[in-house]
Amino acid sequence: MFNSLLHIIFPLLTSFVITYLAIPKIIHFANQSRLFVRGGGRHSHEVQTPIFGGIAIFAGLLFSLLFWAKLEEIQFILVSLIIVFFIGLLDDLLSLTPSRKLIGLFSSIFVLMFLGDLQIKSFHNLFGIQELPELVAILFTLFVTVIITNAYNLIDGIDGLAGGLGVIASFVFGLIFLFNDDAQYAILSFTLLGALLAFLKYNFNPASIFMGDTGSLVIGLIFSILSIRLINEGVNIPNDQQYVNKGPFISIVILAIPLFDTFRVFFIRIFSGCHPLRPDRNHIHHTLLDLGLGHKKSTLILYTYSVIIAFLSYFMIDMSLGLSIFLLSIIVLGSMSIPFILIRIKNTKSEK
Repeated sequence: MFNSLLHIIFPLLTSFVITYLAIPKIIHFANQSRLFVRGGGRHSHEVQTPIFGGIAIFAGLLFSLLFWAKLEEIQFILVSLIIVFFIGLLDDLLSLTPSRKLIGLFSSIFVLMFLGDLQIKSFHNLFGIQELPELVAILFTLFVTVIITNAYNLIDGIDGLAGGLGVIASFVFGLIFLFNDDAQYAILSFTLLGALLAFLKYNFNPASIFMGDTGSLVIGLIFSILSIRLINEGVNIPNDQQYVNKGPFISIVILAIPLFDTFRVFFIRIFSGCHPLRPDRNHIHHTLLDLGLGHKKSTLILYTYSVIIAFLSYFMIDMSLGLSIFLLSIIVLGSMSIPFILIRIKNTKSEK
């Protein structure tokens, strides 16, 4: 761990203060310019709410990293984040097609892979596979990054949910990189934590601003970067080697709710004959709202659920990598089906 926690406190406080001070200005500008999300339709809000909270989050991230991180070690991460930031900004302004958003995301990933040398290079004996051929490593890294980035983007559906889950995830990533003595990735994690804590002050129910794709795509890409780093490095606890190759499992645990919810929704859409990227109200947070729980209760339930998943995963850490991921998938997908079963029961009773 670092010689001093000041390495973490300063980046966290810097991103927090910049984001906290920027958001009221952005809310004022968005209201004056009529840049807001209209309520109704498939949206879970009835009032017009300003967007572009992601601009404040990105500003907090960027300036904090420029002040406190070693730029020679994260320069290509910054370049990729800037690319995705502008893709998200254009999408919030002009509603880009999914294909154009993917092209922008691909370009940022290529910067990470070919200039930043950030690739998943091993399966750590999952399915008996160790080192990956170069082409497979490139394609799998591309797949993982797109899935994680879009999963976080899709979970941003109700007040405080994406921000709160992001706070939990960035805190856990930060602790792990502290254990690993991985300074720059710990700084990246805690810088994100500070920005999200400030954003959550304005986004928790009732939300006065949303992060928009400007924020969710940037944050999703950061979680992709942190996950790839953890997959490659594992958890290095002194005098304890049992977690070294558990990076893939721990990454899935940290991002379990957005990942499994996205996979479940995509499979439902495909089996229903719909385009997998077509928006709908099949996400778990929509179901909790349909049960009448409201934004605040639904968000707090999913926060608690995220912590419970992490607690249960502790009892699977000693298992083989494949078995632990399989059991985690069964537990999370099975428990996620409960709200949907309750909705069917509710609808059946109302029809009688």
